[in-house]
Amino acid sequence: MMSQRPKIWISRKLSDATLQRAGRDYDIIVNEADTLSSADDIVAMSARVDGIIPCHSEFFSADVAAQLNPRLKIIANHSVGVDHCDLPALKARGITVTNTPDVLSDATAEIAMLLLLGAARRAVEGDHLVRSGKWDFWSPSFMVGKQVTGARLGIIGMGRVGQAMARKARGFDMEIHYFNRRKLPAELEQGAVYHATIEGLLGVADFLSLHCPATKETTGLMNANAFNCLPDGAIVVNTARGALIVEADMIAALQSGKIAAAGLDCFAVEPGGNPAFAEFENLFMLPHIGSATVKTRDAMGFRALDNLDAFFAGKTPVDLL
Repeated sequence: MMSQRPKIWISRKLSDATLQRAGRDYDIIVNEADTLSSADDIVAMSARVDGIIPCHSEFFSADVAAQLNPRLKIIANHSVGVDHCDLPALKARGITVTNTPDVLSDATAEIAMLLLLGAARRAVEGDHLVRSGKWDFWSPSFMVGKQVTGARLGIIGMGRVGQAMARKARGFDMEIHYFNRRKLPAELEQGAVYHATIEGLLGVADFLSLHCPATKETTGLMNANAFNCLPDGAIVVNTARGALIVEADMIAALQSGKIAAAGLDCFAVEPGGNPAFAEFENLFMLPHIGSATVKTRDAMGFRALDNLDAFFAGKTPVDLL
């Protein structure tokens, strides 16, 4: 146990409840401006603190890891994904790294379902018509979309978020198919159909929802070949990581009609997204807000603090990576 209260840098403005608890138990430095921190900012701050609570917006590359001050002992991420951290490089420096699994699964799955429904039922186009005052026509062929109820949903990555998405999709009587690194036990599958290959899953996916991490193996997963494996008129949803999709190939699939629409909460470039997407009314887009609810933000902050508490008490953090 440290004789003095550890000093913690909180790199972004977290929830009020999180900041209140952090200030109670630690000496904290908070980025009140809530701006992005550069590699130089991170390196400089590492000499002043014992731990950091960063978000996915702060990048701990191998180069940054090599420059971190020995004072820094733990990086308690305020995120599930850790593709912004070079884990081997940080481990080599003796820095403990944790994340916040479990607590954001339902909130992210809610956004995935919103995107799926919005893309299927032409929400962007419909909203624009009403909002612009251009809705002056109706017929049985007007604004016809793709029905969700009873359709086949393919899920790539049947972890916590993928399973939460499957639970919500069952409320729409969707038939669940999935690809995962390993087949789930029957009690977790809940009747979902396992596919041993991604290609096998893509071939039956009327709707496809991505819930896998961005790794060397999954980066560019949805490329031209993958889009071509989907049934004509399929809809693709991504609430995981922008790197999973080759955006130029998705644009080509939209232009050809191979996919009818897509729903995106993450992009290759964030913040900002892809300006080329703006012309597509069949792209329903949100600014990476999958976990943005008060309940979930509090839970994520508390999970990060739980990991810090365990570490500085000489225990193994529950979410040690």
